[in-house]
Amino acid sequence: MVSWRRRPRPGLARLWCLCCLVLGCWRGALGCPASCNCSSWRIWCTESSPGIASFPVPQRSAEGDNVTEIYIANQENLKSINDNEVGYYVGLKNLTVVDSGLRFVSRQAFVKNVNLQYINLSRNNLSSLSKKPFHHLGLSDLILVDNPFKCSCEIMWIKKFQETKSYTETQDLYCTDENNKRTALLDMKVPNCDLPSANLSNYNITVVEGKSITLYCDTTGGPPPNVSWVVTNLVSNHESDTNKNPASLTIKNVSSMDSGLSISCVAENIVGEYQASAELTVFFAPNITFIESPTPDHHWCIPFTVKGNPKPTLQWFYEGAVLNESEYICTKIHVINQSEYHGCLQLDNPTHLNNGAYTLLAKNDYGEDEKRVDAHFMSVPGDGSGPILDPDVYEYETTPNDLGDATNNSNQITSTDVSNKENEDSITVYVVVGIAALVCTGLVITLIILKFGRHSKFGMKVCTHYCLSCH
Repeated sequence: MVSWRRRPRPGLARLWCLCCLVLGCWRGALGCPASCNCSSWRIWCTESSPGIASFPVPQRSAEGDNVTEIYIANQENLKSINDNEVGYYVGLKNLTVVDSGLRFVSRQAFVKNVNLQYINLSRNNLSSLSKKPFHHLGLSDLILVDNPFKCSCEIMWIKKFQETKSYTETQDLYCTDENNKRTALLDMKVPNCDLPSANLSNYNITVVEGKSITLYCDTTGGPPPNVSWVVTNLVSNHESDTNKNPASLTIKNVSSMDSGLSISCVAENIVGEYQASAELTVFFAPNITFIESPTPDHHWCIPFTVKGNPKPTLQWFYEGAVLNESEYICTKIHVINQSEYHGCLQLDNPTHLNNGAYTLLAKNDYGEDEKRVDAHFMSVPGDGSGPILDPDVYEYETTPNDLGDATNNSNQITSTDVSNKENEDSITVYVVVGIAALVCTGLVITLIILKFGRHSKFGMKVCTHYCLSCH
C-alpha cells in the first residue's frame, strides 16, 4: 500500500516570502531598530534588549509621512525627546512612551507634529516638563501619571491643563516639595506663579489712511510674562517695544490695504499664555480701481471695482448728465470683500439711444474718485454699419441704487416709441396665422369626409351581397 504525504503548496510559501520581504523592506526603509516592529503606519518598540536610545529615523523623510502611531515601552536608555526627532512623522496622531527612562522633552520636539491628539508619557523619570512643546497642539489627552515631578511653577500649567480637560479616567498626579513631602498636583500652591493676562489700550482701532497710531499692551503675571506682537500680513511700516510695560506697537503711514486686519498682543510665561486682539479699521477715500466697456451677459453690464471706507455712494452720469436709475438701468453690487466692491451698471436691452459716455462717481467723507468709459450697444437704424434691433419701450423712474440715491429727474433717459414698421410686421403676422388656421381646418374636414365615405361604401357592398343571396 502506497502512503501519500502532502507536500507544502508552493503558493503559500511564496506568499509568506512576499510578506517577509515587504516587512523587511519597511523595516529597512524606516531604519527600524532590532527592538522595534515597523510598518507603513505604525512603529512599535517594546523589546528591552538591545533597546533604543532615540527615535528611529527614516532613511527618506517622505517615508515617515504615513506613520500615525508610535508606541515605545521598556526602553531605559531613551532619556530624551530632542528637536526634530519626532518631526519626521508629520502625520503622527498618537505617541506613547511609557515605562522608560525619559527625563527631558525638548521645547521644539513636536513643532512639526500638528496632528498629534494623544500623548502618553506615564511611568518615566520626568521631574519637570515645560508647556512649550505642547502649547500649539490640540491634544485630547495628555497622560503623565507616575512621574517623579518636583513641585515648581514650571509644572503649574499641568495643573491648569487638568482643570480644563475632562478625562475618562482621573489622573492621580503628584509632586514632591522641598521637604520631600508628596502632594497632589491639584493641591499644589506655588507663590508668584500665575497665568499671565494682557489688556490693550484700544480694541477697535480706527485711523485715516496715511496717519500713524500707537497701540499699548499692559500685561501681568508671575513670573512676569514675555510679550510679543502678532502682526501677520501687516503692510504698513511698524515698530514695537516689548522691553517696557506696557509694551507698544506703532504703525506708521497706515495703508488702506491693512483695513480689517487683526493685531494681537501675546503674554506668555512658564504657566501659560494669554492673547488679546484688536481689529484695525482704516478710513480712506474711494478709488475706482477697475472699469471696462460694457459686455453682454444676461443683461448688458458695465463692470467696475471700487474701494473705499466708509462705504462710498455711487452715481452714474450719461453724457455729463445725471443718470436716473430704474428697473431697466441700475447698479448691481455682486461681491463685497472688506472695503472693496465689485459690481456693474446693468442695462436691460439697450438701443442706439443708450450709446455714449458713462461716468462713475464714487464719494465718501474722505474724498471722491471718478472714471469714464465709452459704451456702444448697437448701430443707429439705417446707417448700414451693423445689425439693427427693434428697441423695446422703456420708461425710467428714479430709484435708489445699491450704494446711493439717484436724483435729478430732469435728466431722465427714455427710449423711443414703437415704429410704424413694427405695426406693419404685426399685421403681416396676423394674416399668416389666419391663413394657416384655415388650411388646418380644411385638412381636418377632408380627413373626416374620407373616413366616413369609406365606411359608407363598405356598408353598401355588404347590403348588395345580402340582397343577392336572398334572391
